[in-house]
Amino acid sequence: MLEASHNSELPVIPGKRYFTIGEVSELCAVKPHVLRYWEQEFPQLSPVKRRGNRRYYQHQDVILIRQIRALLYEEGYTIGGARLQMESGSSEKVQTVQLQQVIPQMIAELEGVLELLEVEA
Repeated sequence: MLEASHNSELPVIPGKRYFTIGEVSELCAVKPHVLRYWEQEFPQLSPVKRRGNRRYYQHQDVILIRQIRALLYEEGYTIGGARLQMESGSSEKVQTVQLQQVIPQMIAELEGVLELLEVEA
């Protein structure tokens, strides 16, 4: 498991539409049973459930899980405190975490586009 200060070292989120609970577990360095628990504690987190009650997370769900992880593991919030921070939505810490997650993703995507352009040129 990554140390609390290493949330920025999590892998880049692939450009897929849906992720299984196992994939999200690896992308966020959180065990699947923790993800299921967080679904009960954070109303914003509700993955799509399909055949046999299988969970399928979308890209925004993975970012949300990383935000929750940062609040709990890096900022030291309790579940209740993290829930309040997430519900407020305007918290500077939540916005900072969002930027920390989105910027590396955007850089990776732009590097991929650059590679495609270089190959075609």
